[in-house]
Amino acid sequence: MIRRDWSPSLPIAVALAIGPAAGVLQSKALAPIAVVALALCILAHRLRHGAWPWPRGIPAWLAIGLFAWGAVTALWAPEPWRALGTSLQLGGFVALGAAAARAVAEAEEAERQRLLLVATGGLAAGIALAGLDAASGNAIRAAVRGLREIPPQLVFGLKPAASAMALWLPLVAAAPLAWWLRALVLGLGAVVLVLLPGESAKLALGAGVLAGLGGALMQRRTASLLGAVLAVAIVVMPAVLGPLLARGVPAAGIPPSAAHRLLIWDFVIHRIAERPILGWGMEASRSIPGHRDHPSPEALARFGLTGPASAPWLATAELLPLHPHNGALQLRLELGWPGVAIAAVLAALLALACRHAVALAMLAAGAVTAMLSFGAWQEWWVGAELLAVAAAAALPVRPPRPRAAAAHAAAPPAAAPPAPPGH
Repeated sequence: MIRRDWSPSLPIAVALAIGPAAGVLQSKALAPIAVVALALCILAHRLRHGAWPWPRGIPAWLAIGLFAWGAVTALWAPEPWRALGTSLQLGGFVALGAAAARAVAEAEEAERQRLLLVATGGLAAGIALAGLDAASGNAIRAAVRGLREIPPQLVFGLKPAASAMALWLPLVAAAPLAWWLRALVLGLGAVVLVLLPGESAKLALGAGVLAGLGGALMQRRTASLLGAVLAVAIVVMPAVLGPLLARGVPAAGIPPSAAHRLLIWDFVIHRIAERPILGWGMEASRSIPGHRDHPSPEALARFGLTGPASAPWLATAELLPLHPHNGALQLRLELGWPGVAIAAVLAALLALACRHAVALAMLAAGAVTAMLSFGAWQEWWVGAELLAVAAAAALPVRPPRPRAAAAHAAAPPAAAPPAPPGH
């Protein structure tokens, strides 16, 4: 039973304490962990303040509006009930995240600092567990699943956990710890994540480092640049990839999973061209016509995937298994131009709303993963993103620069307002 003296930040801290390790053992566990944590955070705020922390701000309502539009597209989606159900479910999930972020932002400073400290401990434990599992040939996760023999494909189960921890790792930089201890956790964490399977987590980690450093040096300029890059990428992705893939990209020497992505993107761009304005409808990626077909000999030849160096399974791979592995393409395919426009504005405003370099680092890392890896509507990934949003609300606002602070100190004090009548 939740108590009145609980801090709203406590459930988020607990989620980030157990989330990294839970994600290593089973990434799908992140969705229920996030739901429970966000709901308890909101309830704790209600008990403390006597009012609900309703979502506020244009980014929050744009995010909710994106799923409202997704619900509208159920009218022409291949699976209308799935489209409607996903839109309502994730729209409610996002509303919980926006409300929890407001609740955390209104918590006491000491409580918010404690959240960052606990998150650091959780990340250290999760990264250590992932490293031990990888070093043991995935024996830990096999034992959890009751497997006597370790199947080769079990190694790929670490990819979601690596991506979630790459998203959360920048929080360590703001933890109330000695600088050398923060640097140690960040450095060792980055090394382990680089050694784990999955290229997208490595790229996300690099993007987070660049955005974090840029934010530490030039917060406003980095936020503006990141917002512009994300918005443009969401809008122009099909237009850029379409001609490039039509000419063919030599893919024989790249990892088979990356080559498969090229074939997926090529198929998706052709389907986008068939319904370019309103899209195919929410969750259409799961059931769009031709998604279970195999690549044609012409497509394989265009990408140089016919020689002995190519993975044989690519010739029998599905053209679109579940999702496009590219958030921008999925938005355009399913939600058309209205969804793309909402998402582009949302991305730009989220970047501008980042008050701390750590928030910029998390946004950049999450954007890279969204563009290269998992489905945009996967519950565990949405849960990881919303926990990051709630945790970002605990970050301190950067103090003014020395020159600005000096100018403020030198300015004459403002006149006191007149006292109200009767005082």
